[in-house]
Amino acid sequence: MAEYTNVKIVLDDRVAVLTIDHPPVNAFNRATLADLDAALDELRANEQAKVIIITGAGEFAFVAGADINEIAAVKDAAEAKEFIFKGQGIFDKIAGCPKPVIAAINAVALGGGLELAMACHMRILADRARLGQPESNLGIIPGWGGTQRLPRLIGSAKAIELILTGDMINAQEAFRLGLANKVVPAGQVLAEAKGLAKKLAAKSKLTSEAALKAINEGLTLSLADGLRLEADQFGNLIGSNDTKEGINAFLQKRQPKFTDS
Repeated sequence: MAEYTNVKIVLDDRVAVLTIDHPPVNAFNRATLADLDAALDELRANEQAKVIIITGAGEFAFVAGADINEIAAVKDAAEAKEFIFKGQGIFDKIAGCPKPVIAAINAVALGGGLELAMACHMRILADRARLGQPESNLGIIPGWGGTQRLPRLIGSAKAIELILTGDMINAQEAFRLGLANKVVPAGQVLAEAKGLAKKLAAKSKLTSEAALKAINEGLTLSLADGLRLEADQFGNLIGSNDTKEGINAFLQKRQPKFTDS
């Protein structure tokens, strides 16, 4: 694995843990975004990594947001859009990743940190975690997907409230709203994410890719077009070694042994 300044990667048993490590609160500056972008490209290309977990280093934050000093230095609308498009592109890369991506949110996830978490396919929260889009307190709006992904995940009314007020919510409220898959004690969040990741890694890579493609692309289509996409993905799996193995294992009452082929 490559070495990065603000991102660390550990790959073990087909599960890659990508840790944002930019003390003290893992804020996103341009260097950290560049490291994240390169690390994602590496993991997407690595056949040994079947599932990716993204988490934050330390006890204070998953990611506390963008580096406000860098935002303050932005001179005009053109430079602002360049900064925004960069972050959006990286988070779109996560959302569109053919491998499952899990956010292990160990502490606060604010602004760009929540936007990163929402780009992931699943979210495991520590019970002490706090989430929010506080940009309105700075006279700006979320720019890395917050205005688009939050309403899609929790509904427009609550998303509008959180974005306009800048209020934070706790982990339990996030779970109630559907923003979290599970809430666990703070010391167990990474272990819980790894347990889920290993379960996913035991499935066929072909199946995971087909399901993620049908879900992610289907959300942008009409129901009729989405159903056609689903049928295409289902059909593409028939005849694969893994589909044959899965069906045979079921009929023979044993656990399947997938080969990603």
